[in-house]
Amino acid sequence: MTQIVFALYPGVTQLDFTGPHQFFCRLPGAKVRVACESGEPIVTDGLTFAGLERLADIEHCDVLCVPGGFGTTEAMQNAAFMAQIKRLAAGAKYVTSVCTGSLILAAAGLLTGRRAACHWAWRDQLSLFGAIPDPARVVRDGNIFTGGGVTAGIDFALTLAAELASEEIAQGIQLGLEYAPAPPFQSGRPETAPPEVLARINAIFAQAMPERRAAAEKVAARV
Repeated sequence: MTQIVFALYPGVTQLDFTGPHQFFCRLPGAKVRVACESGEPIVTDGLTFAGLERLADIEHCDVLCVPGGFGTTEAMQNAAFMAQIKRLAAGAKYVTSVCTGSLILAAAGLLTGRRAACHWAWRDQLSLFGAIPDPARVVRDGNIFTGGGVTAGIDFALTLAAELASEEIAQGIQLGLEYAPAPPFQSGRPETAPPEVLARINAIFAQAMPERRAAAEKVAARV
C-alpha cells in the first residue's frame, strides 16, 4: 500500500491538492491521506475541508505532497508545521509539491542544490533557500517531484503516477478522467499571455510581493 499524504495549512489553494488528489485516488494500491497540523477543518477558497488527520499522528508516508497558496508565507514561519514536514520528508520515498508548496520544501531545507518548479510569480524566491528555480511545468530532481502553478498539479500527478505504477496505468487514469486540456486562451504562462493581461496580473501580485518576499528572506536567514 502506497501511503500518499497531502499536508495542508490555512490559506492553501484548494486546486493545488484536489487536482492531484483526484488522480492519486484512482491509483491502484494507493491510500491518500489529507492532514494538517491541528487536524481541524480548513476553509480555503470558500470551501471547508473537514475530516483531516493530524500530521503528528501519521507515522510515515511514501509520498509527501505540499500544495501551495497564499498561506505559504505563514506556513513557512509555523515551527510546528515545518517540523512535521521535515519529519515526514525524512522517511518518504518521494518528496513533492505543487505551486508555491516548493517554497515550503525549500524552507525546510529539502531543496538545497536541487532544481524545482514553482508558480511563475514566486519562482525566483526558491533561490533564497539554495534551490535552483526551474521554469518547467513538472520538474524531477532525484526523489523530488515539483509541479508549477496550480493546474500543473495534474501533470505532476500523472508524472508521479507513472513512476509509482507504470505509464500505462497513468494513461488509463488520464483517460478515465478525460484529462485532455484544450484551453480557450493561451494566457496560462507569462510568456504567452497578452501584455495587458500580464501587466494587470503582475500589478495584483505586486501588492503581496513585498510581504511574501520579506517573510521568505526572514525564514531563509534562519535556515
